[in-house]
Amino acid sequence: MSEETVPQQDGADARPKGLLQQMEELMAALNADLSALDADLQSAGDPGRPAGEERRAD
Repeated sequence: MSEETVPQQDGADARPKGLLQQMEELMAALNADLSALDADLQSAGDPGRPAGEERRAD
């Protein structure tokens, strides 16, 4: 019982995905979501500072 079994999703190929592949796919999806969120926040603007100016963590 050293191998992990991964439940198959509809439309997936016959063999289970490895953990590394799953993590890469999750990270890619997270990155896309964060990029979309960043774009939304940038377009909304921040009334306390000029557009395009980045916040500094001093």
